[in-house]
Amino acid sequence: MIYNNTYDVIIIGGSYSGLSAAMSLGRSLRNVLVIDNGLPCNRQTPHSHNFITHDGEKPAVISAKAKTQVEFYDSVKFYNGLAINAIKTESGFEIETSSGKIFTARKLLFATGVKDLLPQIPGFAECWGISVLHCPYCHGYEVKKEKTAIVANGDMGFEFSKMISNWTKDLRLLTNGKSTLTIEQTQLLQQHNVQIIEDEIESLEHLNGKIKQIIFKNKSKIELKAIYFKAPFEQHCPLPESLGCELTENGLLKVDAFQKTTILGVFASGDCHIQARSVALAVSSGSFAGAMVNKELIDEDFV
Repeated sequence: MIYNNTYDVIIIGGSYSGLSAAMSLGRSLRNVLVIDNGLPCNRQTPHSHNFITHDGEKPAVISAKAKTQVEFYDSVKFYNGLAINAIKTESGFEIETSSGKIFTARKLLFATGVKDLLPQIPGFAECWGISVLHCPYCHGYEVKKEKTAIVANGDMGFEFSKMISNWTKDLRLLTNGKSTLTIEQTQLLQQHNVQIIEDEIESLEHLNGKIKQIIFKNKSKIELKAIYFKAPFEQHCPLPESLGCELTENGLLKVDAFQKTTILGVFASGDCHIQARSVALAVSSGSFAGAMVNKELIDEDFV
């Protein structure tokens, strides 16, 4: 593929949100470059749910179909690589990739997602997205009424237990150490037959990511079908912060109602700024962000 040196927009991140933004911009006749290294955060998840017309499809199938459709728009180009440096210039932005390529654009859109920080428990990472789940709306139906655990503590453990009890009553809360629940929270969970277990977790026994049982450090065991866990995270890409983009108190990119970050000319879409993570929300965010980038370009040129 022959690349230009300069584009209207560079999108960093070519998964669901980035592809959705690229389609909006391609249909707006914009010259766009999508830079992506092909490692989406949900690559281990076998099926995507709660995205109408794609319910139950493999994430890779959805993104491959999306890319094929975006490639129809000749003004959108793709570069397989990693963006490692971003510089604000008088005319826009300069992006350097790990291979030494330099691209420039008037506007930047980050659709780079976040990196989940998983506990160093053997088997946990292997089960993440398969039987260790982050979202009941994405995966809860498939494990409804099954023997389920939540790994959390304190207010998070209490609120998450309340939520998951909608999908299963066979539920236990694993605080992985001394409980920090209040007396009132403990009593209410017990009234709803949520077992609270304070034993520390040693490992997860699984088969190809499908959990079989939790093994505790005291050598006790519990057989399970699913675990819910809200992972702490960090920005997957350091470039927005290097440009001066502000983060929220939760570590997400701060954007306004038009998907603009705190740096002029830089936009964000998808998981890097959305608290609730799903394919459907990422696609919606990207589509809107693409339109907002195009509007800013129009406003600047129509003088």
